[in-house]
Formats: sequence, structure tokens, C-alpha cells
Amino acid sequence: MLIAVGKAGRRIADLQAAEGAAGNISVVAGTGVAPPSRFSDAEDIELPAPVPELAGAVLIVTGSGCRLRDIAGDVEKNLGCLVIAANGRRGRLFTAPRRGFTCLTSELVSHLAVHAGQAVRSGIGFHALIHAQPRHVTYLSHIAMYREESELNRRLLRWQPETIVNVPDGVGVVPFAVPGTAELMRPTLEGMRRHSVVLWSKHGLVSRSCRSVEHAADLIDYIETAAYYEWLNLAAGDRTDGLTPEELVEVCRVWSVRQTVFR
Repeated sequence: MLIAVGKAGRRIADLQAAEGAAGNISVVAGTGVAPPSRFSDAEDIELPAPVPELAGAVLIVTGSGCRLRDIAGDVEKNLGCLVIAANGRRGRLFTAPRRGFTCLTSELVSHLAVHAGQAVRSGIGFHALIHAQPRHVTYLSHIAMYREESELNRRLLRWQPETIVNVPDGVGVVPFAVPGTAELMRPTLEGMRRHSVVLWSKHGLVSRSCRSVEHAADLIDYIETAAYYEWLNLAAGDRTDGLTPEELVEVCRVWSVRQTVFR
């Protein structure tokens, strides 16, 4: 699990989606899982919001201020293991003696809420969540029309048939809110009920996966690549329409993909 988180962090950094210490990752490893033995220090912490749905869950989480690109080379410095208490209000944080952070990611409230929401839907099992700040899609979100969900999806999904095949529920859109706040967490939770990728307007992307943490990174890769094509088209004077909705629907029909974007 620690190795997988490191690989995902490196991939996000390779996408130029985690400048400095930007971006964060959390993974629900299940219940009844022992913390890694190298994480021998322990402390009780108050959670930013109660998550009784995650009682007993064991999470691997990036530390605040840690660089995603550095995780693979030093998991002890950059990761913590959080065991949610029975009341869902507190947790026991296990870390290595030489951890390089004072607290877990500043976006912990959104991570916990999304994990809890998925636990309600499918039980507490494996679930990965990544926040990253890819350059092109973040730039586009500063333009008003790309903050309208149907327009964003029409424009991003039109460049490659593979995009809608891999992101068949499209991208949800959350209005800008201050990072790390309940005002950002609440619409993120709602968006993640309908989408596996959500745009944090003027801030970046959040992706989730019940398959692997690498798959959550792949989803960000697909959407950022689509945003790059869209940026190229804008730079060229918006000269082409790309794939039509009818063509994308046909792609999904042939490949037996249940998409929810185009009717």
C-alpha cells in the first residue's frame, strides 16, 4: 500500500500537478488492518468532522507540507496511518519517529467526508482519494464557461474516445471555496456521489477509486490530457469541434460503456 501511494504521488508530480507541497492523497485500507510496523509513534487526534461511517477504518494519509514526489523515496517521512475511533470523532495517528510533518493534510475534512460517503454506499473497503492541481484544467476553471458542468464535459470529453470510456460519469464541478473548509467539503461530497472526478474550481481536481490508488491517478491524467487538448484548441482559435456527442455515444455503445453525460 505504501509503495502504491508513492507511485501515485510520483505520477501526479510527473503530470506537473503538484508544485511544491501541493496535492494530497489518502487511502482507506479497510478495517482490522494493523498499522505499518515502522510507524511506531502514536497519538490521539481530534478529527475535523465526525465520520461514524468510518469507525474502525484504517487510512494511509499524506502529511501536510509533504511533497508528493518525495513519498516513494521516503514513506516514513511523508505518510501517516490514521485509525478511526469507534465514535468516529477521534482517531489514533501512527507515524514514524522521524516523520516530516506536524499534522495530516489540510484537506483532511474533504478526504474523510468522501471516504465516509462511499462507505455508506458500499461498505468500508479499499478506497483511494487524490487531490492534484494540474495546470491546464486548473487554468480552464478560471474561465466562467468551464465552471458550468455540462459545458465543461462537452468540451473536455470531445478530444479522445478513451476519455469517456475511462471517465463515463464525466467531471463534476464544485464552485470555489477556501481549501480545507466545510464549505468545500459539502459540495465535494455531493459531487463525488455522482462522479469519480470532481473539479475544484480555480484549485484543481479530486479523483476517487475503489480499484487502486494508481487508478485514481490515471483519472487525473485522463482529464488533464483532455484539458491540454482543449487549451491547444483555444490557442489555435477554437478551430475544431472535436468528437460530436453522437460519436461519443456510439463509442460507448460499441464498447458497452454506461455513460451518464450525453443523452
